[in-house]
Amino acid sequence: MSSAKRKPNYIFSVSWEVCNKIGGIYTVLSTQAKTLKEESGATLIYVGPDLWEGKNNPLFIEDKSLYAIWKDYARDTDGIPVRTGYWNVPGRPIVFLVDFMANYSLKNSIYGRAWELFKVDSIHAYGDYDEASMFSYTAAMAVKSFYNFNIGPNDTVVYHAHEWMCGLGALFLKYYIPQISTVFTTHATSIGRSICGNGKALYAFFEGYNGDQMARELNMEAKHSIEKQTAHRVDCFTTVSDITARECTQLLDKTPDVVTVNGFEDGFLPEPGKFDTARCEARRTILSVANKLFGTEWADETVIVATGGRYEFRNKGIDLFLDSLRQLRDNHKTGNAHILALINVPAWVMEPRRDLQDRVTMHDAGKEPLPMPLTTHWLHNMGEDNVICTLQRMGFRNAPEDNIKVLFVPCYLDGNDGIFNKTYYDLLIGQDLAVFPSYYEPWGYTPLESAAFKVPTVTSDLAGFGLWVNTLLGHDAEIEDGVKVVHRTDDNWNEASADISLQIEKWVAMTDAERDTVRQKAGKIAQKALWKHFIKYYLEAYDFAVNKNDTKGDRPQLYHF
Repeated sequence: MSSAKRKPNYIFSVSWEVCNKIGGIYTVLSTQAKTLKEESGATLIYVGPDLWEGKNNPLFIEDKSLYAIWKDYARDTDGIPVRTGYWNVPGRPIVFLVDFMANYSLKNSIYGRAWELFKVDSIHAYGDYDEASMFSYTAAMAVKSFYNFNIGPNDTVVYHAHEWMCGLGALFLKYYIPQISTVFTTHATSIGRSICGNGKALYAFFEGYNGDQMARELNMEAKHSIEKQTAHRVDCFTTVSDITARECTQLLDKTPDVVTVNGFEDGFLPEPGKFDTARCEARRTILSVANKLFGTEWADETVIVATGGRYEFRNKGIDLFLDSLRQLRDNHKTGNAHILALINVPAWVMEPRRDLQDRVTMHDAGKEPLPMPLTTHWLHNMGEDNVICTLQRMGFRNAPEDNIKVLFVPCYLDGNDGIFNKTYYDLLIGQDLAVFPSYYEPWGYTPLESAAFKVPTVTSDLAGFGLWVNTLLGHDAEIEDGVKVVHRTDDNWNEASADISLQIEKWVAMTDAERDTVRQKAGKIAQKALWKHFIKYYLEAYDFAVNKNDTKGDRPQLYHF
């Protein structure tokens, strides 16, 4: 291997969430694009699934002239329909959206070859395995086609696959085109998430877990197989936090080569001169809806506390947050203060409540609470929903005389929910506190985003973000620091619940000046997590992959698989 370090000329970043907003990986990739494009100096191309053919995708700006000759070649020679354009995010990176449906007819032969070459299991596949694998394989074919057609012999190429869903393509590329340097990032191990999601204690018995054994027990053999084989075979394996790196070592038998910590861009924050106005508007909207549902007249002095994210009741700590609210109510330590807790978690929503819509539309305050004043939307499964059932079991009724009320907002806050009609960020800025006491959280964008909006935030030391904050501050973070990191184990439920309750009590007792100081500290912590500070870890991973891969020099004219 040459001692001179090589840098990538092309970076292909492949994910199911490119121009497809689902979860945290979308946030990672869409916010990093501008900085990665500028700092890497490479041609940066994101590759995602084409799920919007015939429909308008506001995240994708199609440019039919971009690589037009190659697209014809990819379609006519390689049988790969590709649409080219730009991602409608800061930096406007190039995007290839691939249509993977045609490869379903080749599924069995692809899986057979994957077993022969990599010992990747597909016999036990179910759910989204086929869809993800066909996309992953097709994405790799598209990059192979582009490589054959456009890239010169002296160019250095990196193929970055995100999550198990994109592992299959990375394996085939690594085998058939070893000149392409491969990087694989697991944002959360499939087995770790599954252990937690099935109610098992991940941490108390951590050293005793075997990933292969748990995959068989939890019917996760196929996904785990792709993830493990990809982690072991690529040029550089990464994950997003030290806590997940430990998990990879235990469950995948592979320690990550680089930890690529997640950053964010602050371009979505209001300008300083508009910040207070946006905060006031958000609070007016939240309290207006709540008062119309509850039949109350709670004023701006109300303490608004919230959680949000994916509906993983245990993993995201929603269960613990609700229990902390129960303790807060039962301990009677917040006096006459009004506390409104929001659960902003998309569930199996049926429709906005018509009765609440009528009050909102007609600006009718309403003197009496509406029936079932726990939720803004009706659900298909009202009788089985975890949040609704837990609130009822704990005795939360949101009666007019209750000083602590909990409101379930079970929809995507995309600005068109039918009740608030504002985005998640539009409402986030109006909160006093955010609470995300996760049990399983490789990183944790929601607490980071809250801190960026100067909303003091509670997270846990089982979240990558929480551990990072403790390291940044050099001590266990308290709410007075702007971010509180609650200690969580498999055995300290009551203590953790009481600690969260205490943070709300502290906030209620603070003066306005003290609260403002804490808000400013939260914002300063978030500024330490900008991509301009963290993109170096991605560049380190690419350097690692390129300089580990010593396959270079002359190559055949075309590669096929």
